Amino acid sequence: MFGKDLRKPIIIKQNLSLFSATSNRMQEKNNKGTIRAWAMFDWANSAYNLVITSTIFPAYYTIITTTAEHGDKVKFFGMSFVNTALANYSLSVAYLIMAVLLPVLSGIADARGNKKSFMKAFTWLGALACMALYFFKLDTLELGVICSAIAAMGYIGGVMFSNSYLPEIATVDQQDKVSAQGFSYGYIGSVLLQIICFVFVLKPELFGITDASFPPRLSFLLVGIWWIGFAQIPFNKLPEGTASATRATSNAFKSGYQELAKVWRQLKEIKLLKRFLYAFFFYSVGVQTIMLVATAFGAKVLRMETSELIATILIIQLVAIAGANLMSMLAKRIGNIKVLMFVVAIWIGVCIVAYFIESKMQFFALAGLVGLIMGGIQSLSRSTYSKLLPVNTHDTASFFSFYDVTEKVAIVIGLATFAFIEEHSNIRNSALGLTVFFITGLIMLFIVLKTKAKSID
Repeated sequence: MFGKDLRKPIIIKQNLSLFSATSNRMQEKNNKGTIRAWAMFDWANSAYNLVITSTIFPAYYTIITTTAEHGDKVKFFGMSFVNTALANYSLSVAYLIMAVLLPVLSGIADARGNKKSFMKAFTWLGALACMALYFFKLDTLELGVICSAIAAMGYIGGVMFSNSYLPEIATVDQQDKVSAQGFSYGYIGSVLLQIICFVFVLKPELFGITDASFPPRLSFLLVGIWWIGFAQIPFNKLPEGTASATRATSNAFKSGYQELAKVWRQLKEIKLLKRFLYAFFFYSVGVQTIMLVATAFGAKVLRMETSELIATILIIQLVAIAGANLMSMLAKRIGNIKVLMFVVAIWIGVCIVAYFIESKMQFFALAGLVGLIMGGIQSLSRSTYSKLLPVNTHDTASFFSFYDVTEKVAIVIGLATFAFIEEHSNIRNSALGLTVFFITGLIMLFIVLKTKAKSID
């Protein structure tokens, strides 16, 4: 009796300590300052995604590589390509390289607890490559194509390590909202820089600029400065990472492979997570390809001016903010997978409409719809994957490397398919061909939904 009474304070103290530790972890995960700092990384790097991937660079590239003498054919190290096909092929190579590298690098980062160092390295790589595009003209085509590919690699690497912080900074019930906040910051930040660049491109005479190539090249330089400048906010606030037990080995690549093998074994055992990755792969082929080729599509099919294309992309970015938050709210009501299925079904319609599109007004209307579903599907895909990860895992970089590699391989296949169909047919058929991937993704999401229902039962 005496012993039992004596243990009561100890048990109560242990329970209080456990409750306190749990409460501290919850506060640490949902810290508003940390979440804002993390979202600022989207603010920083989304300038690349808008200016370089979607608007000024592709428009500038298409204009300077289309000549009266050769049409849309260009020579790249002596080989002849359709200009837009060359751009798509170069990005495919960049994504393929990253698909091979990221799993190993993420394994090293998790094993050694230094994922922020990798995040910094890729950010500097991408930003400096953007700055180098300042020197891109027709007579330096090879430099422009190579630098644009390197910039893509920097963006891909930085995003992967940034994504891996999501389960570390937010609890499961907050991850949809936090993911949407990140994309919202990204859209707002990129639009602000785009407007600055827009003024230089459309009104060069206000600044006494006579060289028509200078405003877009200045824009590429500004993207690099913006990217690396605002990235210092998350770099100063985010934790470095937590080393795993595999750090015992002195060989970095060996520890990376060990970490990767461990996560791969876990991934194979989590049926729901594995099937979601299959679905994510197929619909990402369509989503990412459309995002990358939309500007070239408008320029080629509808002969749209650079100012019109930039305005269109700005509409997409602004609408995407609402889309990301709307999908987050819908997911609370009906569930992530059902919302994703609904959005993928809309994407199928987008591809079909794109095949038949004839006027600029139709293109503007379609762009508004694309913006709404683009923000939603990206934000919700990231948070859905994060929710499906094992509870309290420290291998977030390795797990998210599989997510990002899935997306990058999807982009490789999407761009290569789009370019191949365009070279052997036309760009309208390329857009229509993407419906195959969306339909397959929709079927896979249905399987995920059924798997989830069975696991609950």
